Amino acid sequence: MGDLGDGIGTVIEGGLLGRAVEPNAAGAHGHDAAGPVVCANCQTVFSGNFCPACGQKAHIHRSLAAIGHDIMHGVLHLDGKLWNTLPLLVFKPGDLTRRFIAGERAKFVSPMSMFLFTVFAMFAVFQMVGIGAPTEMADDLFGSDTDKPFQSEVRNEINALEKERADLPANSPRRQEIDNTLTGLNLVLSKAANQDAQTERSVTFNTGSSWLDEHLLEKWKKNPGLMLYKLQSNGYKFSWLLIPLSVPFLWLMFAWRRQFKAYDHAVFVTYSLSFMSLLFIVMSILSTVPNGGPWAAVLFAIGAPLHLYKQLRYAYSLGRFSAFWRFCVLLFCVQIVLTLFLLILGVLGAF
Repeated sequence: MGDLGDGIGTVIEGGLLGRAVEPNAAGAHGHDAAGPVVCANCQTVFSGNFCPACGQKAHIHRSLAAIGHDIMHGVLHLDGKLWNTLPLLVFKPGDLTRRFIAGERAKFVSPMSMFLFTVFAMFAVFQMVGIGAPTEMADDLFGSDTDKPFQSEVRNEINALEKERADLPANSPRRQEIDNTLTGLNLVLSKAANQDAQTERSVTFNTGSSWLDEHLLEKWKKNPGLMLYKLQSNGYKFSWLLIPLSVPFLWLMFAWRRQFKAYDHAVFVTYSLSFMSLLFIVMSILSTVPNGGPWAAVLFAIGAPLHLYKQLRYAYSLGRFSAFWRFCVLLFCVQIVLTLFLLILGVLGAF
């Protein structure tokens, strides 16, 4: 129930952030007024559904059902804009991107609002289905400063035997038996220590920067589970960094085509990230179905590159060859962006 509650809270948080970015998203529908009305907010006389001076609705509700309706609209963005945006985002992303850039803004959810909601919804679904940071695997990979349970037991047994030996007389047969046991236990402890030292050397990383090695990698080695948890928790809070990290690469690919501006590339990236978030939501739900994991992998392997190619080609009105070589370059750039993003998250987690 805790993961379910956290997931629902994350969805609501994303909806509220999207609402803040696009405050008029919930006001797409209204009730036709019978005639001229006086705005209860600014006293402007007008005809229609919304006041032309302040934007308040002509119809003022006073019912609990209407409050529930406002919650569904304001928090979850379940309005006409969403249903206009989702089909195009999934099946015709290039058309959606081009039309939004051209000025069709009232019909569609804005890129940033869509991005915030889908990213928070994605992490909420991850929490609900139990997808989290593999902290145990991180501890096994990097090791920790705490003693291994096996080594601690061996040390405790050695201490107990040495104490018993000290209380025995010099000619006691038990002393010889304890000496033989201590020799074996010390040999086992020595081999375990050598194995740990070899393991530690095998996972030692060196970035070439003493500052990074001291402040970042040391913290990962000391408590990798905590650092991996911070990496996950910061992932959705700073997911917006993917947009400014990606825009320069798109700009370089269209640097000689001056009709495309940085704003166009930002819209492209933001809608593309929104779709990827929706794709991960579907994949995570599909993975919970028996034998659904391979199907989720196939969906990602086909859906992600196909969507990126279609959006790239039709958003910028490119030919097949022009879109293909940019698509190949963009796949390489995606790896660079993800590496930079993970590095930034690691630094944020360290501090």
